[in-house]
Amino acid sequence: MSGVGANGRGRTTGGLRPEGPAAARAVLDRMGALRSEFLDFVQQLVLEESPSTEPDTQRGIQALLTSALRDVGLDVERIPGRRTGGHLLARSPSAEAGGQQLLIGHMDTVWPVGTLRRMPVVADDGRLSGPGVFDMKAGLAIGVFALRALRDLGLDTGVAPVFFINSDEEIGSPESEPLVVDWARRVSRAFVLEPALGPGGCLKTRRKGIGHYRVEVSGRSSHAGLAPEEGASAILELAHRIREIDGLADPDSGTTMNVGVIRGGSRANVVAPEASAEVDVRVWSAAEAERIRAAMFGLEPTVPGTSITVTEIAARGPLERTPRNVELWERALLVAGELGLELEEGSAGGGSDGNLTSQYTATLDGLGAVGDGAHAVHEFVYVDRVIERVALLAGLLATP
Repeated sequence: MSGVGANGRGRTTGGLRPEGPAAARAVLDRMGALRSEFLDFVQQLVLEESPSTEPDTQRGIQALLTSALRDVGLDVERIPGRRTGGHLLARSPSAEAGGQQLLIGHMDTVWPVGTLRRMPVVADDGRLSGPGVFDMKAGLAIGVFALRALRDLGLDTGVAPVFFINSDEEIGSPESEPLVVDWARRVSRAFVLEPALGPGGCLKTRRKGIGHYRVEVSGRSSHAGLAPEEGASAILELAHRIREIDGLADPDSGTTMNVGVIRGGSRANVVAPEASAEVDVRVWSAAEAERIRAAMFGLEPTVPGTSITVTEIAARGPLERTPRNVELWERALLVAGELGLELEEGSAGGGSDGNLTSQYTATLDGLGAVGDGAHAVHEFVYVDRVIERVALLAGLLATP
C-alpha cells in the first residue's frame, strides 16, 4: 500500500493526545477520504493467497504488510518459521513511558492456492467478498488504517502500539504461541482483530477454552476363535472409557466432550491389542478445564489385562469475562457511543490467540470485520461496517 503515512503529517510520538472517543470521531471523518485506498489495500491482501499449510505463500502478503506498517512509522521484523511461513512484529522505534499495547492478527487462511479462480474478489452492493477477506484480512487492514489515520491526524496514542501478525493461527498457532504469550506478558492490553460475531458485529468478551486429548489403550492379542480368553481387548476397554468421557460433559456449564477419532485393532478375528481415541474439549471457565484435565488423567481400565495412557496434545485456556477484560469492553462502549454505533458483546465457542493473551493481560476480541462466512464459500464483509471498525479501534488505541 504505497502512500500509507506518505503525507508526513503527525508523528508516532509527541502528537496531540485527545480522549479515545474524540479520536475515534476524527478518524471516522478521515476514513471518508481514505475509503478507496482502504478497500484497495484489503483487496491486495486477499489477492495474496496465503494458506497456513504452504509457508512460501506468506511472502507476498508479508511484503504488503511490511511496507504498510513501515509507512505508518513502525519498525518491522520478520520472524522466520521452522515449519510455517513466519511472522511479523511491528513496533514503535522507542517505547513510550505510557507502556505498550498489542494488536494481534493472522495472515494465514484455510483456503488453498487456486481458490481465487472459483471465489474471485468481488465488490458489490456494499459488500466485499473473497477467500480470507472476513477471516481475517480485512481485520489486518483495520489495524493498519487505524494507525494510519491517527498518524495522518497527528494524534498520539500515548501507549505505544505493537502489532504482531502470525501465519499459523488457523492451525492452532503451534510456532507463534510462545511469541504471543511473551508479548501478552509485556503489554497493558491486547486488541484481537478477529472477525466480529454475527451480523450485529458483537465484540467477543468470552471464548471457550479448548483441550485436545489422546487416549491410548494397550491390551493383549489372541485368536478370537481359538483362544479369546487369552486376549485382552483394547477396543472393549476403549469403548467403556468413551462412555465415561462422554459423561464428563456438562450442558448446563457449556462443557462439551467430543470423541472425534477412534482407531484400533488389526483384523476381525484378532483380539485387539491396541486402540486409541482423540477427544475435543470445550469449556467456558478455567475451573471446568481443570476438572476435565483431572478426570482425563484419572481414567482407569476395567478390562483385565489392559492399560491406559492419556496425553494432552493441546490446551488453550478460555477467554473469560474477567474484571480487566470487562473494563476494556466498557471503554469500547464509550468509543462506540461517540460514533453512534450500537455495540454488543457476545460469546464464541471457538478459540483464538485472544485466549492466550487473556491469561496475562486485558483482552478484547472480535475487533475485526463485520460480515459472514468464515471458512465458507460465501465469505464477505460489509464495507461501511468495516470502516466504522477502523474508527472504533483507533479510539481504543488512543484511550489512555
